[in-house]
Amino acid sequence: MRSIVRADGTLRLELATVRLAEPGPGEVLVQVEAAPINPSDLGLMFGPADMDSLHFDGQALTARIPDRAMPAMQARIDQSLPIGNEGAGIVIAAGPDQQHLIGKRVAMLGGAMYASLRLIAAKDCLVLPDGASAEEGAALFVNPLTALGFVETMRAEGHKAIVHAPAASNLGQMLVRICKADGIGLVNIVRSQEQVALLRSLGAVHVVDSSTDSFRHDLTEAIDATGATLSFDAIGGGEMTSIILNAMEAVAMRRMTSYDRYGSAVMKQGYIYGALDTGPSILRRGFGFTWSVGGWLLFHALRRLDPGTVEAMRKRILDEMTTTFASHYTARITLEQALRPDTVAAYTRKSTGAKYLLTPQRP
Repeated sequence: MRSIVRADGTLRLELATVRLAEPGPGEVLVQVEAAPINPSDLGLMFGPADMDSLHFDGQALTARIPDRAMPAMQARIDQSLPIGNEGAGIVIAAGPDQQHLIGKRVAMLGGAMYASLRLIAAKDCLVLPDGASAEEGAALFVNPLTALGFVETMRAEGHKAIVHAPAASNLGQMLVRICKADGIGLVNIVRSQEQVALLRSLGAVHVVDSSTDSFRHDLTEAIDATGATLSFDAIGGGEMTSIILNAMEAVAMRRMTSYDRYGSAVMKQGYIYGALDTGPSILRRGFGFTWSVGGWLLFHALRRLDPGTVEAMRKRILDEMTTTFASHYTARITLEQALRPDTVAAYTRKSTGAKYLLTPQRP
């Protein structure tokens, strides 16, 4: 599956036939069995396209990109970009130094996973335990490494607890399990009482519902209880990060023994790591002068971490793949079905906890 943006403002999503080379040294050829659709994949698939303009012409999906969004697309015009960050499948061929992997089922990270075959470096694969299914291994990189990356970022920057929004997603559930096991304070922001109940059933202690009138008060009290000074926000647009920082400042000011017109000296860090809301990120300045807001991207974060830490993260993911890092899927669809406008409408809805799995080999 490939995504192309044309100079006339047309986005095209299509299935293309590509000839792959034979695996060379350090490479394997994998028959892809399963690949999840993550929000980061949707960004490459559709970009800023007007989803109401989707049309299937019998061979490809097309959509219009608004004129105001085209300047940001200049670098990718007429490039046929492969899609799919991660997946899992069976090694069917290998380079001369990787013959021992033939027949093994592996999880993969490296793009171009929405395909029937993937030629990939062996170092970008995790060999799954005997008996593990492709579905169990398909999503072992993006969400698990992100959740563990949050914790390692917290440790590296000297914080002791985390605020996460929205927290009922597959990733959020993983983070709840990690923090419970590791004794880390975690404040979970969700959007309904059903999601509150879900996270509490996983052992979450601090869950606040943003749809209630008492949300800001409840958030402040949860931050007070945990001492959280670090947040991760997948919503992006709107005021969520601002609300969190203001609550952190309110807690910090409770502990001040004298007035300071510049606010508290407690460092408050907010990271935006998603764009569920593509509107502007709004900061309402009530959080003093000791704060920072920035973007957080998994691949950049991994490069900043010690290689030994990253290797330990990968080992933990394998050890806990059916417990802490298990993913649950709303539906399974083929590559062809992924081009149907009605199916697209379902998997792009970004409903909390909803996750679709592509199964290229399914007839």
